[in-house]
Amino acid sequence: MAAHGLVHGALGENCIHLCVDMQRLFGPGYPWAFPWLEKVLPPIEAIAGSHPDRTLFTRFIPVERPGQGRGTWRRYYERWSEVTLESVGPDAVRLHPALERYTPPAIVLDKWVYSPWTEGILDQFVCAKRVDTAIITGGETDVCVLATVLGAVDRGLRVVLVTDALCSSADSTHDALMELYLNRFSEQIEASSAAEVLANWR
Repeated sequence: MAAHGLVHGALGENCIHLCVDMQRLFGPGYPWAFPWLEKVLPPIEAIAGSHPDRTLFTRFIPVERPGQGRGTWRRYYERWSEVTLESVGPDAVRLHPALERYTPPAIVLDKWVYSPWTEGILDQFVCAKRVDTAIITGGETDVCVLATVLGAVDRGLRVVLVTDALCSSADSTHDALMELYLNRFSEQIEASSAAEVLANWR
């Protein structure tokens, strides 16, 4: 595996913190609960709290009821009918309570698919803030984080994955994706601890 750490140097003023889908929907008591969610919250809170005005939280929004959704998403919500909005209720899509206090100034971006890039709003934000680096936390490493990372790579952003602030519901695919990120995208993706990010993001 490639070397860990900020191998391309300190983080500049044009960084943003992209926190992926840290919502109640993925917490205890819900069908899609991430076992690691509570464990990764403290480093995510530390990064968001240090730069709330440079933090953007994405939220995954399910369809209202089964039978909705385009193409394969329709089949997806027939399989996962218990996580439609009529089943889980509107509070489920809210950010985790520990993170809501950072908004504002942190921004919330809603999405209806895995990637936050499809609607163009994130592109506008990146251009307006002159972003050159995305520090990425949240979940899942192998689903929505994957879509977020690849979109950032395609846009030429330096991507820093915070290793102790990422979670998945499956250890094996989390590990596989971390290996993929660092071995196949080593010029574009770095992996660093939250402590190192905080120490090098002024």
